[in-house]
Amino acid sequence: MQLPRSARVHLAGHRGLVGSALVRHFRSEGFEDLMLYGSDRVDLRERDAVRRLYADRRPRVVVLAAARVGGIAANSARPVDFLSDNLRIQVNVLDAAREFGVEWLLFLGSSCIYPKLAPQPIPESALLTGALEPTNDAYAIAKIAGLLHVQAMRRQYGLPYISAMPTNLYGPNDNLDVTTSHVLPAMLQRTHEAHTRGDATLTHWGSGTPRREFLHVDDLARACLFLLENYDGDAPVNVGCGEDIELRELAELIAEAVGYRGAVAWDTARPDGTPRKLLDTSVINALGWKPEIALRDGVRRTYDWLRTRL
Repeated sequence: MQLPRSARVHLAGHRGLVGSALVRHFRSEGFEDLMLYGSDRVDLRERDAVRRLYADRRPRVVVLAAARVGGIAANSARPVDFLSDNLRIQVNVLDAAREFGVEWLLFLGSSCIYPKLAPQPIPESALLTGALEPTNDAYAIAKIAGLLHVQAMRRQYGLPYISAMPTNLYGPNDNLDVTTSHVLPAMLQRTHEAHTRGDATLTHWGSGTPRREFLHVDDLARACLFLLENYDGDAPVNVGCGEDIELRELAELIAEAVGYRGAVAWDTARPDGTPRKLLDTSVINALGWKPEIALRDGVRRTYDWLRTRL
């Protein structure tokens, strides 16, 4: 099933890492009627504001990418913000979507919804089978609630709403603040700063031993439209590349892209988070989707974007 290119599409969170990639991809695919409202115009945490927006504009398609997001430091310092803001955004958008006739909706969760010690690679069936990683459990609980809200919409109202669980993302328009961002952009920014200063040693957070999977955000944007057109099921669908990398190796890859030739040290007083997080992507692969951007190429592209911001 192909979505009508004339359909009005609300890309919630269009200014962020994921949302901006969705804008690029949907426009490239011929969608012209995109609803793009920043939080300065419509605060999705405010229920009445969301209802007024949907009552007035009547979108047919919604991709819910709006969220409060951050890395280990931000999640650990402000768990209430991550829980409260995300719960309100999700409830308001999902309820308005049902009330005002949205036909297709994709909710974007996160791979952190899975247990800290889940089997690797992590299948969708691992959800709710164990304890969460404590450094981001508030955010994870909010995302789990969103997923269950989507499933409840399907059961109670028969709506073909779906959920996708992306792995660690990176790419243009990422948050580059080394204290609040996710691991790859934080490492990229830290390496760039060390290279610019000519530092002999660069220190990253943690031990460097955790393994992580990384997906370029443009690949995720392709996956979102692909799922809207090719999937209609109750279970969430993992979206990743199917390969992971040790953070020490990632640090070397980033140093190569930046041109940094100094030593790399690790601050083991900082938390590592989950030891390994690799998604089982067999479901979406069986549907016919695979990523296109290799990690080395994606890191170089992201660094090229970073330099345009300086």
